[in-house]
Amino acid sequence: MLYIVALVVVILSVDFLVFKNHFWERLMVNVGIVLVFTAFYLRFLKNS
Repeated sequence: MLYIVALVVVILSVDFLVFKNHFWERLMVNVGIVLVFTAFYLRFLKNS
């Protein structure tokens, strides 16, 4: 649960601080963040 909260906090902070009025850039960065979190989960946390 904490992992999902961290994901949401990172996405929202990047959205509001950096890409406020840039829809496509924001969408691409959000997809990238989700992919990084997913890869980290599959690599380190799934086996725990």
